[in-house]
Amino acid sequence: MRRRLSQVQQTHDTTIYVSEPRMADSGSEEAAVIENPEVAPEEVQQDIGGTGDGSSLLKKMEISVSEAEKRTGKNTMNMQETYTVYLIETRSVEALNEGQSPAPDTLWRRYSEFELLRNYLLVTYSYIVVPPLPEKRAEFVWHKLSADNMDPDFVERRRIGLENFLLRISAHSVLSKDNIFYLFLTQENGWKDVVYDTGFQAKADSRLKALNATFRVKNPEKRFTELKHYSDELQSVISHLLRVRARVADRLYGVYKVHGNYGRVFSEWSAIEKEMGDGLQSAGHHMDAYAASVDDILEEEEHYADQLKEYLFYSEALRAVCRKHELLQYELEVTALDLVSKKQQREELATGTVRTFSLKGMTSKLFGQETPEQREAKLKVLEEQITEGEEFVKSKTLECEEYVQNSWIDIERFKEQKNQDLKEALISYAVMQISMCKKGIQVWTNAKECFSKM
Repeated sequence: MRRRLSQVQQTHDTTIYVSEPRMADSGSEEAAVIENPEVAPEEVQQDIGGTGDGSSLLKKMEISVSEAEKRTGKNTMNMQETYTVYLIETRSVEALNEGQSPAPDTLWRRYSEFELLRNYLLVTYSYIVVPPLPEKRAEFVWHKLSADNMDPDFVERRRIGLENFLLRISAHSVLSKDNIFYLFLTQENGWKDVVYDTGFQAKADSRLKALNATFRVKNPEKRFTELKHYSDELQSVISHLLRVRARVADRLYGVYKVHGNYGRVFSEWSAIEKEMGDGLQSAGHHMDAYAASVDDILEEEEHYADQLKEYLFYSEALRAVCRKHELLQYELEVTALDLVSKKQQREELATGTVRTFSLKGMTSKLFGQETPEQREAKLKVLEEQITEGEEFVKSKTLECEEYVQNSWIDIERFKEQKNQDLKEALISYAVMQISMCKKGIQVWTNAKECFSKM
């Protein structure tokens, strides 16, 4: 299986060494114009590599997750636990270009630290389709594959997925320039404290608040509504595809292993035949080799499944962008309604008429009208509130418009990436299936030749 690195290398004029094949994000140059409303431009554009030119992180650093290691220690509850850590290696591209071979800078990270990094990016860059992490526990597995998250094969696939996650971020024109991400790659001790000091958790929107906005927003942008429906359908389609692949893998495993029975029978038969013995034994060896090859084939299939799973998880990242838009739009609508209400109150106070039934109107009828001085004081307060409200509506309108513009730039970048990645993955999967069928034909062709020589 091939990793899509050529496009990344051409776009950013750099080299990334990775130990396993996997898709990598090409990163759209167009997305470089995005400015996060929650992040100051000077923070987004800061010179992380220290070269003073503000260029992409990929031009300055090689990144890989080279190995995984199982460790045992005590958790926050002072209980013994077993966990996995991953070794991140980085090298200076400048030094390599000068012909030097410096030892890589290394540090270990737990999966939970990758989760913390992604949560920070989701909150800080809510308009970006943030790359997903690989699964924490195996899903859509066929029965011969272990679902244990400590299984060596699963840990290895997750290592590849974590490396791909870092490469996706490094290839992004905005995310790659974030200082917290740079420190994640270079500062092992104290990194968590730096993340929490940003206060990103206080900025995170609660699930209840987002859900309320989803059901109560009246005028969401049509494109985001359609995108949300598309992400749901994409998740459903890929889930079904992964389930079908798991069932096919189960049956394929059985078919291949049954060929091992051919090998055993031919070998036993050869022992009682003189003229036919050599041909039968040779045919049996071909069948044994064919039966044993299924393990490598299905291991390769798992890598293709992981590529599909990445886009299964990307669907949730798309929905996160849509939910943030709904929340901003809902806040704008609530602010606008509040302004309309205050203007109506001003008109009622100025004219002395009440348009709609209200507690205030009933109170006036029961206890009499307010004095002119009281009315003037209230009008003055309302005027101030209306002025503030108009400014607030303008601010919210601008924030919503900027979010729509910036997020749609990144969504278009994501669509281009998705189409290219899934196209390559499906073509490679088809090529693998064709190769597998040819191998089966070759095995029986060889067996035929063995039988012909008897």
